[in-house]
Amino acid sequence: MLDHTELLVVGECVADIVRLPDQEDRVHPGGSPANVAYGLARLGHRPTLLTQLGPDPNGRLIRDHLASAGVTLRTDGAPAPTPSAAVTLDGAGQASYAFDITWTLAPVAVEPAPGHVHTGSIGAVVEPGAATVLDIVHTARATATVSYDPNVRPALMGDHAAAVRRVEECVALSDLVKASDEDLAWLYPGEEPEKVAARWLERGPAVVLVTRGGDGALAVLPGGRITVEAAAVDVVDTVGAGDAFMSGTLHALAGRGLLGTGARDRLHAVDRDTVAGVLRHAVASAAVTVSRAGANPPDAAELREALAQGVSGGSRPGPPDTP
Repeated sequence: MLDHTELLVVGECVADIVRLPDQEDRVHPGGSPANVAYGLARLGHRPTLLTQLGPDPNGRLIRDHLASAGVTLRTDGAPAPTPSAAVTLDGAGQASYAFDITWTLAPVAVEPAPGHVHTGSIGAVVEPGAATVLDIVHTARATATVSYDPNVRPALMGDHAAAVRRVEECVALSDLVKASDEDLAWLYPGEEPEKVAARWLERGPAVVLVTRGGDGALAVLPGGRITVEAAAVDVVDTVGAGDAFMSGTLHALAGRGLLGTGARDRLHAVDRDTVAGVLRHAVASAAVTVSRAGANPPDAAELREALAQGVSGGSRPGPPDTP
C-alpha cells in the first residue's frame, strides 16, 4: 500500500459553508483534492496533501480535520486566506456552490519523489497556482503514476476554450482520469459523455471513468467499456460523492499494485475484470458518502461492509470495442 512518502495529492482546501432553509449555517472541511486525501487516509493510506491554508478559524478547522485521519499537510507558507464556498442544498440533497477562492500556490520542492500524484479541480485550472500544479505533475510523472479529476466549477473556470485546453493538457499527463457527466456537459456541450471519454483515452490515459449520478458509472479502456449501476441508498446529500468515488478508485488500484513507481505499464495493461472490481469499490465508497451529511467518506471497515452488503450495485460490460 502506498504510504505518505509515495502518495501526493495537490490542490485546494475549501471551507464548505452549508446553507439549509430555516437552519444555521454549518461549516464543513472540503475542497475536492482535500476530500480525496482525507478519503484515502480513512481507507488506511497516509497521503501528503500539498495545498494552501490560512491562519484563520476555517484553516484551523481543516487542518484538524485532515490530521484526524492521518493526512500529512504541506503548504507553500504563503499567508493566503482559506478558500470558502457557500453550499446550498436543494430538496433532493443536490449541492450548488458560490465560491470565494484565490489560488496562488508557489513552487515547492517535492521531496521525496512521490510514487503517485493526484490533482484536479480548482487547483489545476485557476492561475497563478495552476502553473505550479502542472509543473509538479510534469516533473513527477517521470517516475510516478498520475490521476486527475477536473471537478468542473463553471464560476471559476474562466474562458471556456482556455479551460478546455487546460483540462485536456491535464488529461494527456494522466494515467487515470475521472469526470462526472456534468463536468463533460460543461466542457463539451451536446456531446455524449461516452464519446468524450473515448476521445480522452486516445490522449494517453489507461482508463477514463465517468460518474453518472443515479445512473451509476462508466469506465472506458482500450478493451471496451464497463458500466456499474448506482447503489440503492437513501441520499442525504451529494457533497463529496465524486471525491469518495475517486479515493475508492485509488484505494482499489493501489491494493492491486496498479499505482506507484514502476506500475504504469501494469495499469495500462489492466484487464476488464479488474476495472469492474475497481468500479464496484468506487461506487460503494460514494454510496456510503451520500447516505450521510457532508463529505464524509467511509473508512476501510465501512467500505468492506458496503461491498459485502452489495450496495455497489451490479456491473455489466459494454461492447468489446470502444465507442
